[in-house]
Amino acid sequence: MGLHDGRVAIVTGGARGIGSGIARRLVDEGASVVLWDLDFAAFDATSAGFEPAMTQRVDVADAMAVQETFDAAARRFGGIDILINNAGINGPVAHVEDYPLDAWQKVLAIDLGGVFHCCRAAVPHMRARDYGRIVNVSSIAGKEGNPGISAYAAAKAGVIGFTKSLARELAGTGVLANCVAPVITETDLFKEMTAEHVAASKAKIPMNRFLQIPEIAAMVSWAASTECTFTTGFTFDISGGRATY
Repeated sequence: MGLHDGRVAIVTGGARGIGSGIARRLVDEGASVVLWDLDFAAFDATSAGFEPAMTQRVDVADAMAVQETFDAAARRFGGIDILINNAGINGPVAHVEDYPLDAWQKVLAIDLGGVFHCCRAAVPHMRARDYGRIVNVSSIAGKEGNPGISAYAAAKAGVIGFTKSLARELAGTGVLANCVAPVITETDLFKEMTAEHVAASKAKIPMNRFLQIPEIAAMVSWAASTECTFTTGFTFDISGGRATY
């Protein structure tokens, strides 16, 4: 039996990278997975290693669109058991005094507002069914704050705080909400980074290597499962020892 047999999951930002890796793990363990993303042009089921049960184009920064899309998925499958809030953008790298105002608003709208919108849509549904698992993807930047990416760090810190509040509201309902906080992960984005930046990022990790997508997927999968029964409002460290709090 798979860990998620019979469960239906939504994974936001699921068309590529970390989101796709999480979705694959859930499918491998028996879940029917609905992928949410803005663009599926680059998604290929063969290279991704799994076949989604459904794909839906949605902008998580649009609250009304999120509600409508969630309701459509719930009708299609008869219920949603798992919500993985992974969708996000990095935004520009700039000091606070130079940070573009429109970029600040966009990063917060997607990385924090998107998590709120998706949870706001899912929570009443999960409450009514007396069961649900919500896992929000934060970042080490939300714990430590990284120079040059203040909007991203602020949004990811907000995700941690929001998850704590949500978990306390839902305690005792059968719906659990947790976070994961990964460090820099080895993905195709490495190609866009300088060798110096990559080396500096690696030096901060005590285990002296980069995080791999399957490692994030494994942690998320457990937190989204029925085996996670007494942990809620927590932020799981996936940082190779960089953050142990």
